[in-house]
Amino acid sequence: MAKGSGLGVRGWLLLGLTTVVALAATGVWNPFPGMWDWVNRRSPISEPDVLWQQRIGGTPRSVTIAAETVVVEQRTRVEARSLATGSQLWERKADWSAVAGGGAEAVVVVGRLLVKGYEVLDPTTGVTRRRSDDTVAVWTYRNLLLDARCTEATDCTLSAWEPRGTTPLWTAFLPGVSTGLLADNPNLLDSRRLTSARIHAEVAGPEAVPPLLGFPVDGRVHVVDTATGRVLQDVEPGRDERLAVIGGRLLRIAARSQDGNCYFTISGQDAATGQQTWQRAGLNLRTADSAGCVQREDPYGARNVLVGVAPDGREAVLDGYDGRLLLSTEDGERVLAVDDRYAVVRTADRGGVAGRELGSGQVRWNRPSGEKAGAALTPYAAVVADEKPNRLVALDPRTGRELVALRTSANALAVGPAGMVVGEGREIGYVRFGTTGGSTGPDPTGGVPGPAGTGGVPAPQDACGPKNELCATPDSGK
Repeated sequence: MAKGSGLGVRGWLLLGLTTVVALAATGVWNPFPGMWDWVNRRSPISEPDVLWQQRIGGTPRSVTIAAETVVVEQRTRVEARSLATGSQLWERKADWSAVAGGGAEAVVVVGRLLVKGYEVLDPTTGVTRRRSDDTVAVWTYRNLLLDARCTEATDCTLSAWEPRGTTPLWTAFLPGVSTGLLADNPNLLDSRRLTSARIHAEVAGPEAVPPLLGFPVDGRVHVVDTATGRVLQDVEPGRDERLAVIGGRLLRIAARSQDGNCYFTISGQDAATGQQTWQRAGLNLRTADSAGCVQREDPYGARNVLVGVAPDGREAVLDGYDGRLLLSTEDGERVLAVDDRYAVVRTADRGGVAGRELGSGQVRWNRPSGEKAGAALTPYAAVVADEKPNRLVALDPRTGRELVALRTSANALAVGPAGMVVGEGREIGYVRFGTTGGSTGPDPTGGVPGPAGTGGVPAPQDACGPKNELCATPDSGK
């Protein structure tokens, strides 16, 4: 038989493909949609599986739970999805977005880069509730929205709004504001959050507005009372100082270079009178680099507390209002997350994490973890991210009881009253607390369950007061 007398493999494949195309074109049989569905099939983002999983148009820059929606900010647009099903509710073109308010009062604020103004949207419908055309900056909180408008570079007006309000609560004059390129939440002189891999920096959502805010303007700090809008002080820091407004106090952080070391002194001032209320020496708040003790960073902390390093190398948590030492870690321990009530600490042997109560120092719970575990504290849950094996766990911050435990390499994006949004790449999903096997395990402390909340979750405590007096529990020892 002569060579090449048959069609060969390539010929048969070409003939088969031609036949399939002809059948699809005539409507007799079309395998391509099914083939594409198979190729595009999504693998579950976690085990156990989430309540719903959706693929969005791009990698999210931020995700926030607002009322019964999930607000997803992307590079050039923002969208909202149903918290119950994950289906898209609306989408808008926007260069930046932020959520203000909480629960049923939540709103979505959107705007464009280098364009004045913003819009306040309903999170469920996307309908514009209020519009501003001349503002240059917006700050969003759980119970307040602030905006600034400037007729000139040195003539600005700061206004406070209820998230769904239509008239300002108060206005104040500022001789300028520092806005940068993004119009949402420009930097103020406060604290910076401790961060962890695989946990988004804004996982807790908007915080309650502090009693005082520090606005940096031309090297000076303008201290504003957020209840009345009164500008309490206009302060210029000393040559070796950095100023921060934390816990209802103006903090002066002095760093002095001597013998190759940095020596720190922290003092708290009453913003209304300028009188010093407390002072503490020796605590390094990590505001300075090694070159000449120049302070270029805000201190680490959250809400009303600060995290620093004592002269003996141990980490310490300080009350910004009165300078009290709320927690001193053991040698080798490290603070991973903190709020007004608790701290999550990595144990000295790097084999576990522990929940510690501020003030009393009491160990509320312990759990094993890898040495690279990270953590975050939110109003509704403590989140622990572990590696090798990859885990995401949400815990009752008071008792350590598991609210949800996932085997996943995804990131924790947002925590709400009843569940958590996780994501990896363009895939996001929502899991409810109490829906996985780990949620019914024993209380690690052997104690009583935490305070009642949605789905057995502790109720949020957003406004603990500058001295944490509103968040003390009967057995806290305070």
